[in-house]
Order: sequence, then C-alpha cells, then structure tokens
Amino acid sequence: MMDDVIIIGAGASGLMCAIEAGKRGRKVRVLDHAHRAGTKILMSGGGRCNFTNYDVSAENYIANNPHFCKSALSRFTQWDFLDWVTRYRIPYHERDHGQLFCNETAKDILTMLLTECENVGVSINLDCQVLAVEKNSEHGFSLQTTQAQFVCTSLVVATGGLSIPKVGASPFGYKLAEQFGIKVFPTRAGLVPLTLQPEDKLRFTPLTGIAVPCEITFQHTRFKENILFTHRGLSGPAILQISNYWQPGLALSIDLLPELDLYQQLIELRQAGHKTKLFNVLSEFLPKRLLQILLFDVDCHLSLQNCNDLQLKSAAASIKEWKISPNGTEGYRTAEVTLGGVDCDEISSKTFESHRISGLYFIGEVLDVTGWLGGYNFQWAWSSGWCAGQYV
Repeated sequence: MMDDVIIIGAGASGLMCAIEAGKRGRKVRVLDHAHRAGTKILMSGGGRCNFTNYDVSAENYIANNPHFCKSALSRFTQWDFLDWVTRYRIPYHERDHGQLFCNETAKDILTMLLTECENVGVSINLDCQVLAVEKNSEHGFSLQTTQAQFVCTSLVVATGGLSIPKVGASPFGYKLAEQFGIKVFPTRAGLVPLTLQPEDKLRFTPLTGIAVPCEITFQHTRFKENILFTHRGLSGPAILQISNYWQPGLALSIDLLPELDLYQQLIELRQAGHKTKLFNVLSEFLPKRLLQILLFDVDCHLSLQNCNDLQLKSAAASIKEWKISPNGTEGYRTAEVTLGGVDCDEISSKTFESHRISGLYFIGEVLDVTGWLGGYNFQWAWSSGWCAGQYV
C-alpha cells in the first residue's frame, strides 16, 4: 500500500503535519498504536487543553540547541493557531501568564484537528503498531505493522516522549532514530512533581493539600507560581516549572512571601509597639501548620517586643530563604513532558528532515525541545508539525 507520507503518531504534532501535507495534495496516512487519536490532547489541562499561550518565544523552551525552535515558532505562531480556534468558534479563556484554555472541553481542539484531516483526505489507522521500518532506495520507506505493510516516500516520526505511559507513551521514536544512526540525548521526566527525602517527607506530609504562592529558584532560574504540598512531596506550577531545571543532589531555594520584605515588616511592627506574638503576626501571612514546621527552631511564642533583630532575621529567613533538597521526581508516570530526545543538530530547523536520512522527519516532543508549563509544548507541536507539513 503506497502513500506519499506516513506519520507515526496521531497526537498534536502528527495531526497538524498530516493536515498541512494533505492541503498540498499529498496522500497522507497516520498510524497510531492507541485505540483513539489525540489522547494526550483530551487529558491535558484538566480536560480543557492549555492549547497555546499569548506570549511565546524561544526563551520558553529548553534544548541543547536553544536556537533550533526559533524558526518554526516564527513561521507558525500562537496567533496562527488562534485563527484556527476562532474559525471553529471554539470558546476559550486566558488564565495566569497568558495561558489559553478551552472553555468547555479539550475535545473541541481534537474535533477541529480530525475535521481538518478529514477535509483533506488524511487516512488514520488506529490500533496499528509499527513492528519494523526499513529504508528503501526505490520507494523511500517500508513499514511492517500489525495491520499491513505500508510504503511511503516521506516518513514522519511524531511519537512523542515517555511521559504518562498509561496512555501509550513509548520510546519508539528514539529507537527509530538510533536505528538510522541519529543521535538521541538521554531523556528524563519534565514538568513533574518532586519527591522529598524521608525525613522531610515525614515533616511535610501533614501539610498535604495546602497551596501557597512562592518564588522558587534553582541556580539562575526562577518562577513565581503556587507550590502544593502532597503526600509524596511537592507539586504545583512552581515545582513543575523548576523540575525541568533541577539537578539531583542540589537544593531549591523557596521564598514563600516573594512580594514582602518580611524582616523589614517585622522590624517596623516592633518599632510601632505591637505586642502580638511573633507566631500570630506571621500567621496573618501563611497557614499556621506550615509555620509550625518551617519555624521549628525559632521561638515564635515571644512577643514582637521581646524579639531581638537576630530572632526576627532568623524567622524571616526560614520563610523567605527556605532551602530544600528533593529526593527525586515522580517520574514519567505523572510527568507532563520528556526532556531530552532526538538531537536537533541532526535535523533541519526549516523542514524537520534528518540531515542524515533523506525523507525521514522528526517533529514534536520526540525532539530535544521541551517547553515550560503553560501551553508552550502544544505550540511547539503545532509549529513543528505545520513546518514539516510544508515539505513532506
């Protein structure tokens, strides 16, 4: 069965590529081992799909080649995708930091993509596992699958990463790259909750369910978002963001009152003659249960009047310079993305074709490009898929 283009992976980037190639009159087939297309689209954003962001730039991405994503992001932008959303009359709203979500359901985005695929004649084979891929000098590639043998001129790998294995994530794309001699960077879980050392887990487990704003810092990277205490450790947007940068064995620095010069505030309150206990003053800013754990070595039951500068400075530092060394991450089971992947230096930033193997393309998360939390990974999928679709 001969096709012009075969795309392995019916996710965000694969469907986008299929649509664009189909618009050019190419005979396109999408293969996926799952029983339905776009599973991650449907489950993303709590079922409402954080499909892009108002503010997208290369600075929102992590890659060994930080310049690689610039071309694609500039050729198919967030505004271009928003034009699609508007054309399909999908209601959406903005949340913090420019994040855009569907008002109703992520199914709206998937329906839009599948409708576009149908309009341009894309064939989608689900429950179809690719068993082997070979390069043919005459016809491009032949693929042995559980359904049939397929042959194509252009082969696009849009298989995603390793995150959330319960919905079918697999290392297939990385193994295929290695089969053809293409370099793959080591992978690890990204945008993922962090676990705590046993002694810290024991201390902080009683705080499960508490969320507070913070500024979290690792080396030179910082984010202002909420942190959430869980029964396994730490989660919330701040933790997910910093997890892309955190390195095992090193500490995170967390400021739980980033908008306040707490030490100066305490000094001023003391000078104003406040006789309230230090703990009661601090409990106006943070949950009492959290304070009891963070300030275990500070005598917080003294009144402000009886606290010296050193005691106030120590209390402020415990809250604004909290240092904690995570034990690890929760891994791919709960990770939203995969860090690492196919080396972008092996791929054209214009066409997404392999420099080494003609007719072989890689798009989306399988590449060594990882976005921040906030719609950036979907935008990378749309942009890279659109660009490859112009050339396959």
